[in-house]
Amino acid sequence: MAPRATNNPRQIRSKLCGCKLCLEEYPEPPRKGRRDCIGSWQARYRDPSGKQCAKNFKKKGDADDFLDAVRTSVRRRTYHDPKRGEITLKAWWDIWWKIESQKGRTTTRNRKLSIWRAHVSPKWGHSRLIDLEYMELQGWLTSEVKGHETQTKVKQLLNGLLKDAVRDNKRLPYNPAADLEVTAARPVKHPDDLKPPTEAQYDLIHAALPAYYQVIFRDFAQESGMRPGEYAGLRMCWIDEEEAVAHIREILVLDGGRLRRQLAPKTAAGFRTVPLTPRAMSAVNFMKQLWKPQTTCSPVGDGYDLHVEELVLRGPRGGALNRNNLSRPWNRATEQAGVQRKVVNPETGRTELWPTIYAYKDYVATKLHAEGVPEKDTQAFLGHERGGRVTWVYTHESEGARENVRAALTGERGLRVVS
Repeated sequence: MAPRATNNPRQIRSKLCGCKLCLEEYPEPPRKGRRDCIGSWQARYRDPSGKQCAKNFKKKGDADDFLDAVRTSVRRRTYHDPKRGEITLKAWWDIWWKIESQKGRTTTRNRKLSIWRAHVSPKWGHSRLIDLEYMELQGWLTSEVKGHETQTKVKQLLNGLLKDAVRDNKRLPYNPAADLEVTAARPVKHPDDLKPPTEAQYDLIHAALPAYYQVIFRDFAQESGMRPGEYAGLRMCWIDEEEAVAHIREILVLDGGRLRRQLAPKTAAGFRTVPLTPRAMSAVNFMKQLWKPQTTCSPVGDGYDLHVEELVLRGPRGGALNRNNLSRPWNRATEQAGVQRKVVNPETGRTELWPTIYAYKDYVATKLHAEGVPEKDTQAFLGHERGGRVTWVYTHESEGARENVRAALTGERGLRVVS
């Protein structure tokens, strides 16, 4: 091993010092002579990549201590370059997002981008990475970010953003967002705001819908239990008319206001085959006669070329269906039918409308449960990875349950003698 340099740390010549060496290097301006140099001490070292680095100290002892510490960290591969953490969080986001925007699903990426723009960037975008501290982040999360779900998403984004800063050649010595806690209480809704409409309520809604949308909602969505993105993206090539089944292979999603194809459903269990009832098949035949969809199977590509000519269910003008052009006639019909109810979200404070176009899934799950269909079969039909989730999330009390309970409590449902 090469001997350690004897001139490291070294004193830096100063224009203010009057020692012999400083006067030789900086003769002007004239100044009173000194025996000892008053210049600062410069500690020179090489980082793990071999790059020459330096840092100045007022005292030689401080420079020696720094050199001993940095040499040990380089040898143990725990070296942290503080200059790499001096970039702002916004600058680090721009670097991080170039890679992160290529990961995951479209809806997940859009949610991260929305959280960054609405919450993180306005508050911390101009802060340097090395200036971020746990207590400041926790205080901001607790007092300024409202709602359990929003706090959870903000925490996840900050944690991932700063964890990768630690990984990236130690831009940070540690992740200040690693131990953030979600302090907002989880919202609890009344069961009446979660369960789907009754049969009678659905009949009123369907009667108030335009005839064209009755085919989509009453004849297909209610009979198949598919999510809106699934039946909006259903293509003729994925329908087996002989077996009367539909194969779920892709969906349509909104991406920044633009509609695009997504190669996979919401979860891996979303890849499934859905049996179609005669009423659902009548809806397919109605759309076939009206739009004559092609049976070709075009590749997804970049996703923005929808190939509308292959879609089975479309809007009244022949365009692709989406959450917006489905919700508008639905909300008008629920209001006209007298079923619509405004519900204040306890977490966000926003007013939401009940019921939504997504309630058909709950309706079908509850109906299958009441008919005694095994939970595993219901799970496969609805496209869920766990059968238990179908029961405790999507299954609600069946119609007549309250009357049955009342009859049992009043003794009207006792044993009966039969001959």
